[in-house]
Amino acid sequence: MAFQEKLLTVPPPVEVAGRRIKRYHVTADPAGIAPDVERAAYAMLPKLLPVADGTPPATFVVLHRGGDDGAYLNAYSWVWDNVLHFRAAVAGQPVLDCPDRDPTHFVVLERPWIGCVWELPPILHERDAWVRHMLAPGVPDLDAYLADSLPGGTTGDTGVAGLGSGRRPGP
Repeated sequence: MAFQEKLLTVPPPVEVAGRRIKRYHVTADPAGIAPDVERAAYAMLPKLLPVADGTPPATFVVLHRGGDDGAYLNAYSWVWDNVLHFRAAVAGQPVLDCPDRDPTHFVVLERPWIGCVWELPPILHERDAWVRHMLAPGVPDLDAYLADSLPGGTTGDTGVAGLGSGRRPGP
């Protein structure tokens, strides 16, 4: 299988279950993720979020629509001041214990996987943004963190000649 970058879009943040959620969408389809898949994924999101622990309630998600029936929602939530809590849900992938091929029928993924090659690029940016806005300054600035997202485009510079956008996210 030949590797090709996918498209990355960055919808505005939303609030879910008292947490402020930064969003990344990944798909090969220039039309983006279908509204019914997006609605179903975000309806599942409260089941993926941790209990509040005093850390500013921030999460970033990657919603990925695969090239087949699969849809994947990865939720990375900041806990314990500087740790990422991870939970995921999947739809349309019977091999991952989905009951059918419906890309709107999400179930919690019980495997210890944190994301595929197209879902991982936001993690480095989000780590750096958390340090930049929440840990390094004298006063944490959650609004600044929420405004600091990886730019849309493709899923990133892969380090493989001829692939990716050629850009590297900066500080």
